[in-house]
Amino acid sequence: MRHCMSPMDFTVEELDRMMDLASDIEKNPDRYSHVCDGKKIATLFYEPSTRTRLSFETAMLNLGGKVIGFSSASSSSASKGESVADTIRVISCFADIAAIRHPKEGAPYVASVHSTIPVINAGDGGHQHPTQTLTDLTTIRSIKGRLDGLTIGLCGDLKFGRTVHSLISALVRYPGIRFILISPEELRIPDYVREDVLKKNNVPFEEVIRLEDAMPQLDVLYMTRVQRERFFNEEDYVRMKDFYILDAEKMKLAKEDCTILHPLPRVNEISVDVDNDPRACYFRQVQYGVYIRMALIMALLDIPEGKPFLGDDFQKGGMNHEV
Repeated sequence: MRHCMSPMDFTVEELDRMMDLASDIEKNPDRYSHVCDGKKIATLFYEPSTRTRLSFETAMLNLGGKVIGFSSASSSSASKGESVADTIRVISCFADIAAIRHPKEGAPYVASVHSTIPVINAGDGGHQHPTQTLTDLTTIRSIKGRLDGLTIGLCGDLKFGRTVHSLISALVRYPGIRFILISPEELRIPDYVREDVLKKNNVPFEEVIRLEDAMPQLDVLYMTRVQRERFFNEEDYVRMKDFYILDAEKMKLAKEDCTILHPLPRVNEISVDVDNDPRACYFRQVQYGVYIRMALIMALLDIPEGKPFLGDDFQKGGMNHEV
């Protein structure tokens, strides 16, 4: 049985095949509208989410399946002290696949160890957010036509931003990738990402503070919000939250074909005057998230159309999560 804990659970070839499937789903939705008839996904969200939870639920409904689950820890037996391990044992009796978001790093992995159904990590603390990464890769490839030879700017909260950590880990496997890391000193990329991912793979990168200095070089700009829920005190959050604001004036510095992405929700970091710029692709990004989650669900459930997209070497790209 296979689980999705990290984008590194997939080889580059498997990612490409899954994105091909997502592209076909986009073009031919009716072909896939009943492939999950009789199947159920459990969305187990221990912290708030709009896009990720509804995206998973929409994906399963679009495939003809059904949805069960909860949207907060307070509406589950976690409020009574039930462990993640016990919860997933129970959910395994009800559903065919589960997506779990949890504030504690490693909680989805714990669930996968005790589960008898495939488990998808829908975000664990500041650690990983693999399906957002699959969404980001699908969006970039769909718009740019490739995932190699790109200069990617990552801006904002690079310390706590799990979407950034996952995206870097996935993109370093494509040739010709270069990163410009844009953040204040307090929110720089963690040492383990800098040393164990970027330097270890000999990926060129530079760290800058001013967004304006990076804009003219970028093929893709990935904006992130400063996350109040990751800060230990309100004073630090208030000091950092408006450090970067992308507006129409700064967009004048960008390439004509620069792609602007954001995992959402945004707060103040992208001005609404950017929304109508054709380079602003963050709402298209949400739609691509549905297609790639549909492809992932099919693959993990061994739906016939999904089987060719995951080879026997599924686990070679990362941790072995078979139990």
